[in-house]
Order: sequence, then C-alpha cells, then structure tokens
Amino acid sequence: MPETRVPRRRRFLVCEPRHFAVQYAINPWMHPDAPVDVGRAQAQWRTLTDVYRDHGHTVETVAPVPGLPDMVFAANAAVVVGGRVFGSLFHAPERRPESVPYEAWFKAAGFDVYHPESVCEGEGDLVPAGRWILAGTGFRTTREAHREVQEFFGVPVIGLTLVDPYFYHLDTALFVLDEGGDGSDGNIAYYPEAFSPGSREVLARLYPDAVIATREDAMAFGLNSVSDGRHVFVSPGATALIAELAERGYVPVPVDLSEFQKAGGGIKCCTQEIRS
Repeated sequence: MPETRVPRRRRFLVCEPRHFAVQYAINPWMHPDAPVDVGRAQAQWRTLTDVYRDHGHTVETVAPVPGLPDMVFAANAAVVVGGRVFGSLFHAPERRPESVPYEAWFKAAGFDVYHPESVCEGEGDLVPAGRWILAGTGFRTTREAHREVQEFFGVPVIGLTLVDPYFYHLDTALFVLDEGGDGSDGNIAYYPEAFSPGSREVLARLYPDAVIATREDAMAFGLNSVSDGRHVFVSPGATALIAELAERGYVPVPVDLSEFQKAGGGIKCCTQEIRS
C-alpha cells in the first residue's frame, strides 16, 4: 500500500435537482407514492458540489429541464474518454428526452456527440478503468452497446452481467478507486453478489486486491462513489466500506445524498466525469 495516494484533479458535469421527483418506477428503489423533499435534495447536492470544489475539482453545470425529474443523474447521459463523447439511449421512455439537453451542453462546450444505436446509459453502465472500460448489462445497457463503445473508443470493453435488480446499473455495484498506470491496472471496490458467476470470476482475475463490499454497504449506495485516486466521496451509511478504504490508505469523504436514494441514485449517479 502506498504511503501517500495521489489525487488527480477531475472535471465534473452536474445538474441541479430543481425538478427532482419520483414520478414513475423504473427500478426497485422508486416509489411514486413516497414524498421527495426537493429542498433537502438541493441542499445535499450543493454540499456535494462544494466538496468537489474544496478538493480541487472543476464542476460545471447543465441547466435542468422541467418535466425531466431524473436529469440530476448526470452520469447516465454519456461517457467521455479522451475528449470523445458517447451519448445515451435510455431504456425507459420517460428518460429518453434527457439526452437532448446534455447533447446541447456538450456541443456548446466544443464536443461532438456519438448517438448510440443500442440502449446505453452512459457512465451508469460504462466505467472507464485505465486500459479498458468495464461495461454492465442485464437491466439497462445492452451487449450490442458494448460493441459500439469498443468500436467508437478503440478501447477494450469488458462485459459484466448484473443479476440483482437493486443494482441495476454497474455504478451501483462497482467503482474505480484508481485507474493505475506505469504497468498497473489500478483497483476497484465492488459487491460480488451483484454479478453473475462468470462476471465475478472475471473481476477476481482482473482485480485480485479489490475492496470487497458487503450487501449492507452496497444497499447504502456505498459503491455509487467517486474517487480521485486519494479521496473517496462516499455515502456515510457505508460504514464497513469506509473503514476498509481508510485501512487501504484512501481518504473517505462522506457526503449524504440520501434523498436521491429514493430514486435509486447517489453520488456517482449525480456526477458525470469529462475525461480529456
């Protein structure tokens, strides 16, 4: 374990939860009859963006659109690698209009945006991990989209099958701690039981030293975290995971986004990384 882990400055894109609500149910977390405290959600979101900036990261915002309550989950809008943007084609018809304002933002910022032909939900299921991209399927993003991603970026894509509906996106079951370099493949944290047996074997081979999370920590959205290589912005409810991260030399930074869990989201869901 390195004595001092080195953070890397990141560029994040986020969307204010001005219109956040649970108006439909497209995952087991969502219950339209349960009230959402929009004021509390906005306060939690502002805390997250303030914490990112306090740690030296750049935070940019896309304007929220009325009628798109899940637009706050910016990670689902695209995946950006090497300054190239692979857009989204959402599984749920309710979310498909979200692609339009995000595409407009990227184009205004000088990016071209690739339109996928297959269902694909951005960083929700596509997790850049150094030399490859870890790609989830089973509930949202299709295997056909995995092939599109590989052809577009020219980066090996490693398909992983999700089997637990509570972990319907890859970023609810796994996150990258560091992306490696200098011959290293980096490391991840994940919850094995969220994956099919074959996918568990793949992850064990690729990341023999991974941080293994409990179901309790996964259900607390502990794996919907963001790491800059040193600081890990993590749900405070993931207590065992926080202790393990500290033991491994990372610096946990707990941020409460519990209001967003009512829609099946957390820290990473609200955070799109722009990788230049």
